[in-house]
Amino acid sequence: MSVNVVVLENKAAVAKKAADMIEAQVKAKPASVLGFATGSTPEGCYAELAARCKAGKVSFKGVATFNLDEYLGLDGEHDQSYRYFMNDRLFNHIDIRPWNTNVLNGVAADPGFECLAFERKILACGGVDLWLLGIGNNGHIAFNEPGSAPDSRTRIVRLTESTIKANSDGRFFKNPLEVPHYALSAGIGTIREAREIVLLATGDGKADAVKAALKGPMSLDCPASLLQKHDNFTFICDKAAAAKIS
Repeated sequence: MSVNVVVLENKAAVAKKAADMIEAQVKAKPASVLGFATGSTPEGCYAELAARCKAGKVSFKGVATFNLDEYLGLDGEHDQSYRYFMNDRLFNHIDIRPWNTNVLNGVAADPGFECLAFERKILACGGVDLWLLGIGNNGHIAFNEPGSAPDSRTRIVRLTESTIKANSDGRFFKNPLEVPHYALSAGIGTIREAREIVLLATGDGKADAVKAALKGPMSLDCPASLLQKHDNFTFICDKAAAAKIS
């Protein structure tokens, strides 16, 4: 099945469309299992969902969530952990039950078992109904960098030098020595098993990655391209991110 590509005017419109799709999913199935991403791209969507929940338009009381990744070595109280990010941007502002929010534990005593338990819990919940993703400049999804296998599962990954460097520029970690070199990440195979995938891309810095993901061949060189044949895949871009696919 071909990818459903939606091109919208700007980042705000992308956020609203993504929130519309998640709201529709939750209203159709109040006990939905949702997959979430972190990073700047989905922040607008999370703000939309928080506002709609506060206004009584949607409830997350029956929802369970799974997050794509977490830095190895950071606990959930660290302000650069993805557990902290999700609590701060979304979970603390909606009526979801905290015990239904699943973020990999970056300080687990046995990280390998933590990854296995994450996979098993997804299965126990019946699988992910909708997984919201972002895309990196090199086409990565979660911490699945180029070269990641299409059937990869949740695992420990070593961050690329470019990712470590990007995190060392002061926007995230003030002290470069604090930047983790490893993370726990859902695999591409894990993501592909979701019943629906929604990928967001905004800004001209993502234009090359969007082109490779949608117009290039399915290739390990662009992990997002490995989603092309998913049965229910929507790629939502603003005009800047979509500039090279027309």
